[in-house]
Amino acid sequence: HAQRIIGAVLVDDALKYGDYDCVAYRTAAGVQQFRSLGSGRNAATEKVVEVPCVEVSFFIGSNEARAVAVLRAIYSAHAYEEPVIFVEPCVRTLHIRGMDEDNPNRFWNNEAEDWVPDEHR
Repeated sequence: HAQRIIGAVLVDDALKYGDYDCVAYRTAAGVQQFRSLGSGRNAATEKVVEVPCVEVSFFIGSNEARAVAVLRAIYSAHAYEEPVIFVEPCVRTLHIRGMDEDNPNRFWNNEAEDWVPDEHR
């Protein structure tokens, strides 16, 4: 489900972040709770129900037309009648190539940790 939504977003935006594209973050499965009021597609529920879910986040920049296209893509690809979407302005870092190359904390200056993909070892 989450990958289908990311795929739909990628049709409208490359999800570029610095020297990378297709950049998205997906949490481990969590729990969403809600109570249906009966005015939507689902019957009313007396008690709160819980369903498994994940959270997806990504950066798209400040292009309003692109943001609208991405929101439409999410809405179209999502299983819910009203997906929960938060749009927030943010400040991001801007890496300058050639600077900081000898920083001892960078993954390329250390033994590869378990999170480093095989392609980057």
